[in-house]
Amino acid sequence: MSDAPPVLDARDLTLTRGERAVLDGLSLRVPADARTLVRGASGAGKSTLFEVLGLLTTPDAGTLRVRGRDATALSERERAALRRDHLGFVFQSFRLIDDLTAYENARVPQEHAGAIDEAWLDTLFARLDIADLATRYPPALSGGERQRVAIARALANRPSAVLADEPTGQLDPETTDAVLSTLDAVRDDFDTALLVVSHDPRLVERFDDRYVLRDGTIEGD
Repeated sequence: MSDAPPVLDARDLTLTRGERAVLDGLSLRVPADARTLVRGASGAGKSTLFEVLGLLTTPDAGTLRVRGRDATALSERERAALRRDHLGFVFQSFRLIDDLTAYENARVPQEHAGAIDEAWLDTLFARLDIADLATRYPPALSGGERQRVAIARALANRPSAVLADEPTGQLDPETTDAVLSTLDAVRDDFDTALLVVSHDPRLVERFDDRYVLRDGTIEGD
């Protein structure tokens, strides 16, 4: 485990849905200089953890600090601003907007922030090897191409951390290696922490810090 200051520092997170404690006193530290993987079986609560750490869902109890700031003590508006400024997301289903070009999709977070930086977007598209896809629309892209556009969108506001939910879940084996190599570069090329939640065993060797989510808690892998 890295000794670097954490980008995300979760302590004793609890979240109950129905009669089930999806998160049960869970604690997790995501260092600024590490790739962190959380594995778990289907239904273990990985997507719920992704949502809570991404400030998309509020836990019932516990604390979550983002860059040292206690997000659980903030208003929804303040949480949204913290999420926008420090976190990028890669969703399992890509969540690209079909009637926007690849470039326009990647620019959406900058539009929400009110600060367009086309030079940075151009850099992202070049370094992710998708510059030739900029004017194409998502339905015309392969799964791997859409995933790389989603990664560009996640990096658009230069976040402190990128969170990815099952990033290889919808990719065929031939495409998976290329996307994994792209994720490998997130920390090294863009100075951004990476947290991935996944059940895919192929990811294990690519991560510095590895955990297993089981019965609502985290265990070292």
